[in-house]
Amino acid sequence: MMSSSLIPSLAPRGAAFAPSSAHPGSGTPRPGSAGASGGAVPGPRTARASRAARVPAPRGPRAVSALAVSALLVPPVVLGGGSAYAADGGGAKRAKEPAPPAVMSRVGGERLGVPGVQVRLKGGAPKVPQGITARSWIVSDAESGEVLAAKNPHWQLPPASTLKMLFADTVLPKFPKDEKYKVKPADLQGMGAGSSLVGIKENLTYAVHDLWLGVFLRSGNDAVHTLAAMNGGTEATVTEMRQRAKDLNAVDTHVVTPDGYDAPGQVSSAYDLSLFARAGLQNADFREYCATANAQFPGDVNKNGKRMSFGIQNTNRLLSGDYDLKPYPGIAGVKNGYTTNAGNTLTVVAQHGARKLLVTVMNPAKQERNEAYKEAAALFDWGFSAAGKVEPVGRLVGPRSEEGDATAAGHHGAGGDDAKPGKGGASAAPEAADSSGGAWTAAGVAGGALVLVGAVALFVRRRRPLPEAVRRGARRRR
Repeated sequence: MMSSSLIPSLAPRGAAFAPSSAHPGSGTPRPGSAGASGGAVPGPRTARASRAARVPAPRGPRAVSALAVSALLVPPVVLGGGSAYAADGGGAKRAKEPAPPAVMSRVGGERLGVPGVQVRLKGGAPKVPQGITARSWIVSDAESGEVLAAKNPHWQLPPASTLKMLFADTVLPKFPKDEKYKVKPADLQGMGAGSSLVGIKENLTYAVHDLWLGVFLRSGNDAVHTLAAMNGGTEATVTEMRQRAKDLNAVDTHVVTPDGYDAPGQVSSAYDLSLFARAGLQNADFREYCATANAQFPGDVNKNGKRMSFGIQNTNRLLSGDYDLKPYPGIAGVKNGYTTNAGNTLTVVAQHGARKLLVTVMNPAKQERNEAYKEAAALFDWGFSAAGKVEPVGRLVGPRSEEGDATAAGHHGAGGDDAKPGKGGASAAPEAADSSGGAWTAAGVAGGALVLVGAVALFVRRRRPLPEAVRRGARRRR
């Protein structure tokens, strides 16, 4: 079992925010655009959207976008065209929503593979919020892994930048945070058009610590590619990420790019993203980076030979806030993402009292500013108020080192890298309503075997304790 660090860094984060749109697409993009600025501060340059465009990044340094009026934040550089990562999206009314597959993985419980909302309410339990439009979502206990409620959690969908959680869980333990690396021109090649960048420049030296801040705060694909270069290259890193997903029993995930940029066949699920977050949060450095609201990032060298720096802000709006959205009480990470293909994706962890919940939402249908964050906040509100008033409908399984292969007992519908990737909704199926009654049995996994026990849920409670909260206020770094 993974041991808990004694560093108490899962603290509630009540970040004050600057009214800015420092991340591409944090507002409502124009129809047909990759992302547009929506706040008081001018956003980075974007070009026309090109959903699956894959063009080599031009060589040479990248100019950082204009400084924010407050001089506290510097928007990231954005490669022209393509599907920019963003904190939130919008735009033209999209096509009719696809139906989830009729057959999905049942890893973690039989009900988790059934289309529609799955919840088992006890007396006095609040109903699941009705306004949740995400194609897929899940609310789970971050420590016990019990799933309180979910909708299509195993639906294989494009993950966007939330896949960076798997990248971090795979690569972060390999390099000391104070290790330095000089960026080569080749390190910044191969990024997808429209990628968001923290502003890394070739032939300059960066500490590993700074690179991870660039990954988590700015979702910088340039930081991802630099760390991947340190790790033996993109191809080697993708191979390791696939193996790590397999080790975590994340059977819905097929990795093609280390940064989550749209690519044919690249999928994950709300369930798997929750597994990645839960595993990553066992690492103290992971917790630090995903909980950091603001930081200074190394810039260019001025004419006097002094290395300059600029401010960056976390694009997770439940952590950093926005003009129409307050930081969520008790928030402590984890990662957000956006591409035109994936829509908005988000995995977040928060703590109220002794309870720590994970919420993942993928691709809300409602096209409003910060909608993914608002839906996640509503699910948090429900989850904390429903504590002790619902029967779990499943659980987040442990890694193979603890529980063996979670698919071994015949969980059908599993995709991932041991099977053909799912097509994300080709099969039509009616959506289930809140199924709080019924004769469902919950599934428990013990040593990799599926056991059904009448109407009683049998769970192997492999808790992964997380550090207690010690103070309020978002983490800021100098």
